[in-house]
Amino acid sequence: MSLNSKIPENMFEFDQYLGFIAFLTIFTIGFWLMIFLVSFSMYWAGGATIELMKERKAKKKLDQDK
Repeated sequence: MSLNSKIPENMFEFDQYLGFIAFLTIFTIGFWLMIFLVSFSMYWAGGATIELMKERKAKKKLDQDK
């Protein structure tokens, strides 16, 4: 029994490569979409907080002027 008889000529079929590439593509798109949405939500929450602080400061200043 020789070593060549144990090694298959084609370990994977072409459709398995396509499936793996499709999986990597979908996984990568999902990963970057998650990163984008998390960063966008942090930006939105930070901006909303700053605007709330500005409104409270303006209201406090208005109340003091009365």
